[in-house]
Amino acid sequence: MLSPVGGVVFLTSSCRDTSNVCKNKIANCKAPIPTYFTIHGLWPTFRNDTPVPPYDPASNNCNPLPTSPDAIVGKLAPIKDKLDKKWPNLLVHKTNVDFWKIEWQHHGMCSDYPNDPLDYFKDTLNLAQSKRFDPFRALGVQPSDQTPHLLNTLLENVYKNFGAYPQITCIMPQKGVLLLKEIHFCLKRTKKRPPSVVQNCSTHVGDRCTNPLTDYVWLRATPTIFSPHNVTSDLLAST
Repeated sequence: MLSPVGGVVFLTSSCRDTSNVCKNKIANCKAPIPTYFTIHGLWPTFRNDTPVPPYDPASNNCNPLPTSPDAIVGKLAPIKDKLDKKWPNLLVHKTNVDFWKIEWQHHGMCSDYPNDPLDYFKDTLNLAQSKRFDPFRALGVQPSDQTPHLLNTLLENVYKNFGAYPQITCIMPQKGVLLLKEIHFCLKRTKKRPPSVVQNCSTHVGDRCTNPLTDYVWLRATPTIFSPHNVTSDLLAST
């Protein structure tokens, strides 16, 4: 059970708009870039969307003797092919396994799955692959090169289609251009696994998205070069 600092803990399931993340000027992504939303993580968070701190035996002994990051690799073998597709590392100089170890170290060890990394990653995969958590289905819009979308409209669409407000984050690869970066779905912590009860994220916007009533966000449909590393890809079409 989670007991790092007290307070109510929820889970945030985060999906990355992979193509837009890799248009960020500071992103150095590997090709080919996936043409669908990928998973960033399943994160224990407090009521105000503050992440639960990573496991530390001295300062945050949230679970007794959780499985170490180095020990998860063999346990993930049954779902490795699915993880490679849906939960890949995007950046150069790191492997998919490196990314999974980081996610486990920062979030899994202080989750309700401290000694069950296979179910932690498998349950996250199942969430990401369900129609309910399909980002474009929730957003209610399709990619467009002609029309950006008012951020508040996207938030209201998700509330209508998903049943709860998400958190939407953006990047600004060029001045005045906001691209959707990630969409975070928040779930209540219950005694049952996997999590299934959705709830409003307390913070609805993040990163370069600031004002839902004035921010217009692009979900582009064709390749646009924003990265100094010349990495491009079609905007995501979720699978």
